[in-house]
Amino acid sequence: MADTTGTATPDMIAAGEDGVRRRDFINIAAIGAAGVGGIATLVPLISQMAPSADVLAESSTEIDTGPIEAGQAVKAVFRKQPLFVKRLTTAEIEAANAVDVGSLRDPQTLAERTKEGHQDLLVTMGVCTHLGCVPLGAAEGEVKGEFGGYFCPCHGSHYDTAARIRKGPAPLNLEVPEYEFTSDTVIRVG
Repeated sequence: MADTTGTATPDMIAAGEDGVRRRDFINIAAIGAAGVGGIATLVPLISQMAPSADVLAESSTEIDTGPIEAGQAVKAVFRKQPLFVKRLTTAEIEAANAVDVGSLRDPQTLAERTKEGHQDLLVTMGVCTHLGCVPLGAAEGEVKGEFGGYFCPCHGSHYDTAARIRKGPAPLNLEVPEYEFTSDTVIRVG
């Protein structure tokens, strides 16, 4: 509004073309600064969520199965959990194949739990599927349970030679992790 003398007031100057340009520049600069600040805050936050070097190192494990003789097992660590690698004897393979799969709580054949051409090599996580205890039976002289495989001392779960649950509270077979043969004797788990 003009006063009675005909001179422009500060409100009139701010509404003019120059005032709008200055205000637009200030708004753009403020939004740009906020965007740069937001990115500067998010980059370290997101990068700290990436897995650390020790986690990446444990994401896979290689095991040489060549030295494992029939009837022997090796305990390893995979993702901070025990891993059992066992070379089954002919008698253990026959015992596992003789079981009626339909009678099992978690029905799986030995062939489904091993790799083709390596039916004598059973790779399982050493964690009971009931409450996460470590079953016995992988080391020499340990109790193998009623079915000659593994026995969980915490609550009495019995697993057969193919690490399938046969008796006790465990709902599932011992887990077979993802693994592959990188050579005739070396497996990579994970």
